[in-house]
Amino acid sequence: MKMKRRTFLKGTAGVAGGGALASLLSRGPKTLVAAAAEKGGNVLKEESIPTTCWIGKQDCGMIAKVINGRVVKFEGHPDNPKNRGKLCPKGQAQIMAVYDPNRVKTPLVRTNGKGVPGEWRQASWDEALGMVAEKIKDVRKRDKRLLVWQKGRSKAKKFYDKAFVKASGATKLHHGAYCSDAGYRALEYTVGTHAVLHPDFRHCKYMLAWGWNTTGAGGNKTCWLTWPQQLVEAKERGMKMVSLDPRSRGTAHFADEWVPLRPGTDMAFALALSNQLIAKGFVDEGYLNAHTNSPYLVKEDGFFLKVGGKEAIWDSAQKKAVSADTKGAKPVLDGEFTVDGAKVKTSFRKFKEHVATATPEWAAKICGIKADQIRKISNDLGSNAKIGATKVVDGVELPYRPVGIMAYHMSQQELGFQAIRSMVQVFMLLGAFEAVGGVRSDWKWKLHKGFKGLDKAKVKDGPYNVYLKNSKYFPINSNLSGMVAKTMIDPKKYGVDYTPEVMIIHMANPLGSFCSTPEFIESYKKFKFIAAIDPWISETNDLFADVILPAATIEKFEGPVSASEPYNSADTLRIPPMKPLFNSRGDIQIYLDLCEKADLLYGKKGYLAQVNKGLKLKGKYALPLDRKPTEREIFDIWAKSKGLKEGVKFYEKNGVRVKGPVKASKSYGFAAKPPFNGIKHRLYGESLLRIQKEMKAKGAGEIYWRDYTPLPTWRTRTLDKSPSQYDLYLMSYHLIEYKQARTSMVPLLSELAPEQWLDMNPDTAKAKGFKEGEMVWIESHNAVTGDKRKVQVKIAIKQGIRPDVVAMPHHFGGWQHKWQNKGANANNLFPTGEGYVTNTADQSFQVKVRVYKV
Repeated sequence: MKMKRRTFLKGTAGVAGGGALASLLSRGPKTLVAAAAEKGGNVLKEESIPTTCWIGKQDCGMIAKVINGRVVKFEGHPDNPKNRGKLCPKGQAQIMAVYDPNRVKTPLVRTNGKGVPGEWRQASWDEALGMVAEKIKDVRKRDKRLLVWQKGRSKAKKFYDKAFVKASGATKLHHGAYCSDAGYRALEYTVGTHAVLHPDFRHCKYMLAWGWNTTGAGGNKTCWLTWPQQLVEAKERGMKMVSLDPRSRGTAHFADEWVPLRPGTDMAFALALSNQLIAKGFVDEGYLNAHTNSPYLVKEDGFFLKVGGKEAIWDSAQKKAVSADTKGAKPVLDGEFTVDGAKVKTSFRKFKEHVATATPEWAAKICGIKADQIRKISNDLGSNAKIGATKVVDGVELPYRPVGIMAYHMSQQELGFQAIRSMVQVFMLLGAFEAVGGVRSDWKWKLHKGFKGLDKAKVKDGPYNVYLKNSKYFPINSNLSGMVAKTMIDPKKYGVDYTPEVMIIHMANPLGSFCSTPEFIESYKKFKFIAAIDPWISETNDLFADVILPAATIEKFEGPVSASEPYNSADTLRIPPMKPLFNSRGDIQIYLDLCEKADLLYGKKGYLAQVNKGLKLKGKYALPLDRKPTEREIFDIWAKSKGLKEGVKFYEKNGVRVKGPVKASKSYGFAAKPPFNGIKHRLYGESLLRIQKEMKAKGAGEIYWRDYTPLPTWRTRTLDKSPSQYDLYLMSYHLIEYKQARTSMVPLLSELAPEQWLDMNPDTAKAKGFKEGEMVWIESHNAVTGDKRKVQVKIAIKQGIRPDVVAMPHHFGGWQHKWQNKGANANNLFPTGEGYVTNTADQSFQVKVRVYKV
């Protein structure tokens, strides 16, 4: 079925004027008017039902306009703090996904072999669920490790990631290692927060947009609408913004300066900033002494000196080393001393010496920019930081450091974990982390378990699990599905003693969304059974699914959903604006039914018990463990447990519960009692050195342990070892029109970006003899294995990109859906595995390529 935007809009306009939206919005060919007439008249019943966006990332609040039980339009919910009544193109266009006639309408069972396009027969829900349940029961009896659960972007983690995974014992695989998890691990380890980086927009005066695709993607923790709204307001208040990015992207419209860094050189730039801040005296000694491990004494072997079994500092009053928790001690921040005949230095001195060689000239050569740009930015940061200033917010006096940063997806690079650490260290020098106007990481200050957990990360002997948890290869581990593919292909190489047999894929399309498709195709051939929960037959499902369980789109209950943003707290639910179309079911209903079939639903360890735990349902609000509830019943009980007497009716009527502004006492880490819960932020990562030595002792190769260093250390990157004919850096990026596999086949969105392209600088195109729109080969090179991969793509000549960089959006390359946009998948060009993942098992989206004529 082909549909043009004009055709669709004519239909929707007809409904708005009292006409009919024909067969698109009904199960049959009758118009809505005709259907109403059969019921006794021509009066149409119009409703406005609050719900949340299903197709995007951040679950924006929406009002569904419904006529006679069919949604005809989506509008932004004005009371939802995240989007304030606005919707992005995806939010508006998802109505076409809801009524897509190419959706899976009823459970399907494969009738042909796998690894080739699927042939299917229809099945009843009872048969399909029974088939999946029997496979689950079989592998659980033999070895729970044989069952894996692969998620895409989860829309109800407490039901899917938590309850099902725990009840079934499945190994969870997820998408975070392709998103921003290198940054998450860096922040968890360094400062104890579970997110990446964003500025305190309401109070910030100067910010670095570090790889932030401002108007094309999201940012830290949230999506396209929230951050641009807050950015515009900050710019109107006079905030200055510098964009650090190989592409000008949508950020250039707002930036006061664009500094086009070479891809993946962010660590070198950050180290040079620290070099200049220290040289110019822009250092918040009070914060570093009180709230970081900067005063801790480091021995010549790189480990902390201990006094009485605790980390030691040099007390300027007693002129000797004492334990860091000695009352009344006055720690020296920058110094070198002799203790028992051995030299020791403060962690800050070690850092100072470490960045001493990271001069602007050194970094400029690596980053491909001018040294004076580094000097200017460091001076602007330091002078705008107002070190020593305070500001009263909500009656609380707090440090005021109005310099911030936005960084998120850019953490997915080879040096990502340490690159983000180096960026955090810049703002630690300024005392700006969790200060008013400074660098934030979450909406509220909360110490994450990873701060202590990653510090004590274990390096064990094999055998390991399929994603190499606690292994000598990736002891700090973000769970990368690409490494899972490699371990399945060659388990002995990685010390894995089993091969998973059964996979449940929930709203994920690894063949399209993850890097290095050939490894996934080879590894998926080893699964004996794959079941998919999905509204569509994705490319992965097409080749490998044995059973497809058709999930509803927006027409289902899901949540609880956060509607919070940095300054306001709120929650919401996805309320079904109509009944599930065709013979689909809501995802939660599918899990309830599947768990019942698999004997996992009832009892103290069953799915319902795990839902109780996840939703914190206790006492009179706990779900009975011997009866299957409906989705609505679950959310009704949950809402009442939160003090809403109306229960789920509150959300069905209002859509969102706005709890109010986030108070400074709950928001900023400095406002916690004690500040930051008493932890010491890790300027110096001693435990990373310990992990490195343990990895070496267990025989891990250098390619695995080389980035486990106590301080971020620049080195030659793997991609720079490719032959010289691979003279361009390839990077990918996000378009606001699309989001994962749920959007690339929506005609309204495909009209905005119908075909893949390759961004290229005009000077580069001229030197290579390329013209606008010319079809070319782009070929990537794996510097570790020598593998080459190539795709064809059209040239798009653009000024806003470095001459040594080319770029492709990453939403193309599908083949299964009839409405699919056209063009190659950039992910086919990015290698996965050693050299192209971080030391924390996070995927890099950078590789060297050559481009030549077809």
